[in-house]
Amino acid sequence: MSHPPPVSCIPNTAKMSKAKKVIEEAKEINNPEIDLVDKGISNLDEIPGLFSLENITRLTLSHNKIQVVPAGLANLINLEILNLANNHIEELPVSLSSLPKLRILNVSLNRLYTLPRGFGAFPVLEILDLTYNNLKEQTLPGNFFMMESLRALYLGDNDFEFLPPEIGNLKNLQILSMRENDLIEVPKELGQLTRLRELHLQGNRLVVLPPEIGTLDLASNKSVLRLEGNFWVPPIEDQLKLGPSHVLDYLRSETYRVLYSRHMSAKPPPPPQTLDKSKKASRARS
Repeated sequence: MSHPPPVSCIPNTAKMSKAKKVIEEAKEINNPEIDLVDKGISNLDEIPGLFSLENITRLTLSHNKIQVVPAGLANLINLEILNLANNHIEELPVSLSSLPKLRILNVSLNRLYTLPRGFGAFPVLEILDLTYNNLKEQTLPGNFFMMESLRALYLGDNDFEFLPPEIGNLKNLQILSMRENDLIEVPKELGQLTRLRELHLQGNRLVVLPPEIGTLDLASNKSVLRLEGNFWVPPIEDQLKLGPSHVLDYLRSETYRVLYSRHMSAKPPPPPQTLDKSKKASRARS
């Protein structure tokens, strides 16, 4: 009696030939959307013809084992959506930000410690997902906050202790996620993001918030304000039990302005780090 072979014994070469087949079929029918999810790809240069498909608008390469993103990816000048999530990428090419039509870039669940210089030069980028990497404020390129077209910025599960005040330049931002970082402080310039409808600050080391955040429209039914899992001063903690809208009301009060001013003048030491990030998948070495 013969037993069927286990699924896991498909060799990578077989998966790679599947990737080549996808490219060949796309060329034949002029398909603008390429789906290469979970094809065992570790090197994009092994897929002949990929970077010559100038007509493609969407490229999905998530759930592979890619370590290096070749500069040739910038040849795909009509690309609007690029998904590189859940790979082993440690750096991105400088050329990436020259993609003239890229609107959505997902590089979450990778191993990025830095971003290339000039990364903020994307002309029309609207959604940027860098969740679950190893980024911090010191490793952001100087022009990172010049992407004025951004509507959603996901920086959760990284290593930020501070958010640079230049965040206030992103006037079109509607969603900002900084959850599960090491944030000790957020800048008052967050209050300039008048279009913000989702602010995720849960799981950090925050004690107070700038009063300016109280001016944001984050209390409506369609808005999201997540603040749990921090080290709030008791008055903020008490208001949080009643709901986020109560926190916003409190931040606008004169009582809180006095408390905030005293706290900032006293400069107490920040709360301790509570998350051990050494075991994060993004820390793994290939």
